[in-house]
Amino acid sequence: MSSLTQQEAATRAATVTVHGYELDVDLTGGTETFRSTTTIRFSTAEDDAQTFVELRPVSLHRARLNGADLDPAALAGGRLPLTGLAAGANELTVEAEFAYSHASEGMHRFLDPADGEVYVYAQPSITQAPAFMACFDQPDLKAPMTVRVTADPRWRVRANSHGEQTAPGRWEFAPTPPLATYLMTLAAGPYHEITSEHDGVPMALLARASLAADLDREAAELFEITAACLDSYHELFGIRYPYGTYDQVFVPEFSWGAMEFPGCVLIRDEYVFRSAVTDTERQSRAVLIAHEMAHMWFGNLVTMRWWDDLWLNESFADYLGWRVASEATRWTNAWTGYSVARKSWGYAADQRPSTHPVAPEEVADTAAAFTNFDGISYAKGSAVLRQLVAWVGDEAFRAGLKTYFETHEWGNATLADLLTALSKASGRDLTEWAAVWLRAPQVNTLRPQVETDAEGRYAAVRVVQDAPPAHPALRQHRIAVGVYDDAGDAVVRRTQVRIDVEGEGVEVPELAGEPAGALLLVNDDDLTYAKIRAGADLVPLLPRVTDPLARAVLWTSAWDACRDAELAPEEFVALAAATLPAETQVPVFETMLQTSVDIAVNRYLPPERRPEAYAALVVACRGVLAQAAPGSDAQLAAARGLVACAGGHDADWLAGWLDGAGVPEGLALDQELRWAVLRRLAALGAAGEDLIAAEAERDPSARGVQEATRCRAARPDPAAKEHAWQMITADRELSNRVVAAAAEGFWHPDQADLTSGYVARYFAEIGDMARWRPEQMVTAVARAAYPVYAVDESTVAAAQARLAAGDLHPALRRVIVDATDDLRRAVVVRAAYGASG
Repeated sequence: MSSLTQQEAATRAATVTVHGYELDVDLTGGTETFRSTTTIRFSTAEDDAQTFVELRPVSLHRARLNGADLDPAALAGGRLPLTGLAAGANELTVEAEFAYSHASEGMHRFLDPADGEVYVYAQPSITQAPAFMACFDQPDLKAPMTVRVTADPRWRVRANSHGEQTAPGRWEFAPTPPLATYLMTLAAGPYHEITSEHDGVPMALLARASLAADLDREAAELFEITAACLDSYHELFGIRYPYGTYDQVFVPEFSWGAMEFPGCVLIRDEYVFRSAVTDTERQSRAVLIAHEMAHMWFGNLVTMRWWDDLWLNESFADYLGWRVASEATRWTNAWTGYSVARKSWGYAADQRPSTHPVAPEEVADTAAAFTNFDGISYAKGSAVLRQLVAWVGDEAFRAGLKTYFETHEWGNATLADLLTALSKASGRDLTEWAAVWLRAPQVNTLRPQVETDAEGRYAAVRVVQDAPPAHPALRQHRIAVGVYDDAGDAVVRRTQVRIDVEGEGVEVPELAGEPAGALLLVNDDDLTYAKIRAGADLVPLLPRVTDPLARAVLWTSAWDACRDAELAPEEFVALAAATLPAETQVPVFETMLQTSVDIAVNRYLPPERRPEAYAALVVACRGVLAQAAPGSDAQLAAARGLVACAGGHDADWLAGWLDGAGVPEGLALDQELRWAVLRRLAALGAAGEDLIAAEAERDPSARGVQEATRCRAARPDPAAKEHAWQMITADRELSNRVVAAAAEGFWHPDQADLTSGYVARYFAEIGDMARWRPEQMVTAVARAAYPVYAVDESTVAAAQARLAAGDLHPALRRVIVDATDDLRRAVVVRAAYGASG
């Protein structure tokens, strides 16, 4: 398949104007393939023009251009040439048979093991619409779409617009407003549906029949969040939701968290919670709902012209998702979770060799575009937008967005278009701002420099800024500096100063003469995107800082210092063990505990120093369990942490929990927690095939299949490892989610001897799967299968040798570059603190 280049897209956009698509899909043909007929009406300005459409069928039955048959043999590399086009109106009709996908790309087909029912959905991703239709597959050739579907008469079918069942199994949908091809979808199957309405907008929730009881239980909260987000966006933008109905379909084996299809948002059905969850997960779901709804304006109403402006979609949706969740829902401290988890994702991505600008000058082709769906386009971009709002003010920001939507609605736009609207609304020329914040990669570091006098007052306070030598841009930051006092039982903010940091640093004269605080926090309120150094001993202070967002900034600073080998991993673990028991924000507790276990202990510490670190975290988790209210979020979070930290000597009580013995009062040992316990037992060698099979029989759901696969892959048994490896590298039948589960279960830090031979096999064999697996699946599997615990210079050398070969798919290359840089950091940390591999 040829990757569409930016130049090819520009040439085609200058050649054709698309006026409409008609897509007729027949899902009744069998289990392997389906048929569709696409009619495209378009025009050209000149006679004898030529271009091409994309399609990737199993069999091309017929293609007719302006009434004349085209030679099916002309289809090559997923492109069908169109030559001799007439000036003015043209019509192309393509009848073809396509293969169902099991990778959540194209037309995905799923057989529910719980009840034998079948579900189908269309996921065009950025290049997969040609897997179910003929199209001009680029974002700036938008056109109305009219969809018709033939399906099992028992099924419900949904698409981007309102539809009716006109005959048993025959569905017809109203023409949509202009859409890019990557935004077309349909979902079909015996879905359970719940409907509602808010402010004139019909709303629906759909999930598999086997999840009906779970959806019924969750529906009230889902509708409440959706309605609150609608109200918030109507107020923010002054432009109503433009797509009529708002359906949210929870679909199986979805490759992303969700996708913002206009009128019919698809969401991975793990968000229909079937077991107890913490507020972290509920907050994440609320943010996701707000994120996808933001796309109805950013990306759908106004669409980027090409993938170099992906940030116009994802950075804005990410920023608004967190903002609206914090302002319009009960998760008023959402920015705290954003700071420790989401923003840290951006910091990590931005410091790797693969870093790129938020808004790059060029994205050469769609293969390159796919790799930019990362922590920079999402998390860094959203943090930069938060800084922009601090810089220009919220009123000007909102006014600029309204102008942007009104000017470009139903069309396409670029960075320049947005900057024009925001500059006019704010009265500021944002060209220079965009040059350093959007066009330049990497991240600055801000540090306080303090001098005190004999009386303990600030004689001078300065905030200094530096940048990596390879990326020397120094940015202008509008930040808050907070002075915090130790009041005994609490560390509280006494005063806060807003300043602008430019160049190498700035004085803070407002603090001169003030009594020195126990803590001087740069980037108080977390308004900018920058690495922060606290310059204070956090162990005695952090648990008593009353402001949750300030604690989050301090946690992020401490973790970043550990990644940079400026803070020993054992010191970070000691900080976590000492302070997390007092943490009241569950997202902070869960994020930093997971970071401590999975990276600080399992990767940064050598085997001989892990038991002591585990023991400290176990004490912390048991302390929380002892104090937590029965059935509370804190209890569940601590129980999960305790299971993750369990060692071989804990196998008896872990097994006891599965039998109902010793379970803390109020802790629901439901199916998800049972699988977590069993996964740990399997990794410890204390759960064999008999236990796994029994649990899989207890849980015959799709989730149960995945969890059983993960458990089997985790067993310290040579045959189990080889079987899992074949699934990871060679299996062509299993779904994306099952293969990823095998990869996720494969590596464990205490199984180094058993799995050492697979390190070389990863680099030797992983590249082959990119020849026959779709790129989203390649990315997910390769990332999960990377030998993250093989912390040694030899692993880095093997990775570099594989990269040097130069024959890797761009998506796979990006995975290996990023994972290897993370591994290199682990090697550096171990070397810095006397921890040999």
